[in-house]
Amino acid sequence: QYTQLIARRVRESGVYCEIHPWDMSDADVRAFGARGIILSGGPESVTEAQPPKAPQAVFDAGVPVLGICYGMQTMAAQLGGKVETASHHEYGYAELRARGHSKLLSDIQDRCDPDGKCWLDVWMSHGDRVVEVPSGFKVIADNASTPIAGMADETRHFYAFQFHPEVTHTLQGKAILNRFVHDICG
Repeated sequence: QYTQLIARRVRESGVYCEIHPWDMSDADVRAFGARGIILSGGPESVTEAQPPKAPQAVFDAGVPVLGICYGMQTMAAQLGGKVETASHHEYGYAELRARGHSKLLSDIQDRCDPDGKCWLDVWMSHGDRVVEVPSGFKVIADNASTPIAGMADETRHFYAFQFHPEVTHTLQGKAILNRFVHDICG
């Protein structure tokens, strides 16, 4: 259902999108010619023996990529980061420190404190978490139980979140998805 909701939010933003399965061939990814790709969440775990993986062409296409939940985890694992089963699973509301020093989160927050630290109210639903970002990535969102709740490689325009921006419980989710599809993907 997360995949369908992501597509709905993208379409509500006035952007054409299609849903394709995780095992789409590299040739089909290249032939489709997307201007951006979103890797959705799902119930799988990248820590399993044979987890679903994004086609390599997704990362070689030269277009922006946004990973959400499992999409973040597979992006991290496939690009050289590290994912582990979390000792504390997060389901429901979470407050994250938004590190606005990325194009995706710049000036998007729910509130800021007097010291200039900004926060996002988000919806989490995960049992695994990224514990080491791949080379070239930086952390763009965190909290105590999920120190890497968002990551970005600005050079390649790869972004990922452990939370779900597609649900209404993530208050700035629509703004985040709009920023990705309009400003980053064009």
